[in-house]
Amino acid sequence: MRRFLRHPVRLVPFGFLVAIAIGTGLLMLPWATSEHRYTPLATALFTATSAVSVTGMAVNDTPHYWNDFGLAMITVLTQLGGLGILTGAALVTLAVSRQLGLRNRLLVQAETAEYGVGDVRWLLVRIATTVVVTEALMILVTSGRLWLAYGYPPGRALWSGTFHSVQAFNNGGFTLYSDGLLGFSRDPWVALPLAFGAIIGGLGFPALFEAVRHWRRPGRWAIATKLTIWGSVVLLSGGFAALLATEWTNPRTIGTYGAPGKLLATFTQIALSRTGGFDVINTESLTEESYPLLTGLMFIGGGSASTAGGIKVSTFFLLAFVIWTELRGEPDVTVGHRRVAEASQRQALTVALLSVALVVVGTVGLIVITEGVRFRDSLFEVTSAFSTTGLSVGLAPRLPEPGQYVLTILMYIGRVGPLTLGSALALNTRRRLYRYPKEQPLVG
Repeated sequence: MRRFLRHPVRLVPFGFLVAIAIGTGLLMLPWATSEHRYTPLATALFTATSAVSVTGMAVNDTPHYWNDFGLAMITVLTQLGGLGILTGAALVTLAVSRQLGLRNRLLVQAETAEYGVGDVRWLLVRIATTVVVTEALMILVTSGRLWLAYGYPPGRALWSGTFHSVQAFNNGGFTLYSDGLLGFSRDPWVALPLAFGAIIGGLGFPALFEAVRHWRRPGRWAIATKLTIWGSVVLLSGGFAALLATEWTNPRTIGTYGAPGKLLATFTQIALSRTGGFDVINTESLTEESYPLLTGLMFIGGGSASTAGGIKVSTFFLLAFVIWTELRGEPDVTVGHRRVAEASQRQALTVALLSVALVVVGTVGLIVITEGVRFRDSLFEVTSAFSTTGLSVGLAPRLPEPGQYVLTILMYIGRVGPLTLGSALALNTRRRLYRYPKEQPLVG
């Protein structure tokens, strides 16, 4: 325990594994399915991992395969996975005992990427308040819309609004409709709350809190906050324009919509493609040009210490600044009149390259395991699993069990890998009293 407390981030993968194991056991029970039969281990494990890793990818028809108990378990697992297993446990401890010891403070610090332990208690209160208020507003708007405009009974409207609001804020992708959210793609009262909820959840609590605290002076933001906020704006606006251009005349997606419907559906899909996993536009009917766009956005993902996956926005744009600095021949990487530490540059490069390697290995693995699968479909599915996005071209349900296990492992690694690896690299920084002579090898 002393070794764990020295580096408490090591407990994060274990906490997620425990949640996945419990979720798998509960979903295997016969009263979790509509037909009241035992669920195969591969299916239960895939679904539990998808929920805890806030991916939302499924190998069956979610609303018809699972009953209310199973769907409730998926909702709870998604909320736990999005909020963070150890953060959730600390919140419970704080609520029950009204105290938070140093051990729990260190655990929360590791999982939320906060550097100090003195303000952990206040941090937990802010996280809980943000989650409750945001999800409550989303539930209120979406449930009211389903009740008043679509004629849902009040109980069903509340359940549907709650389920999808939890999924959206935590950047999951499970839905209560077999065709995703295609039926609401042109309804701003349903699409926009879910899109903005996914954006808020995908920014990350540290960046979100600092941006709100210093909203009048963006120049005072830390480098990570600047990269996350402005990088997200660039990705959203650029992705929106690109997807709108590639799908504008596609009759199988938004080609038959009016201009307002095209704008709304495209914005919602881009907001959810980076971090969430809802289908607002039929993913299987996209043009060939749209797949690389969505694959890239999924791989980048959301903000650090957020409910989103991917290599993170700050990592991607930090590497962009590194490349730009090298092209200009400048000695230091600077962002907003601040010099970026060399250790952070190496950590970003390590996370990005290891993530690329995992996606490549997973893509090749699916092609080898599954007969007749196309490279594009395999790459899209693997990237979606690793980035915990959940978008699918329909490949996951058709995979044999070994292929499903590959995606299961990628979802788990995608949820805990970047967080654990980044924190481990930061904690593993060593100081030496000597340095070797410098030599500059040929590059390129």
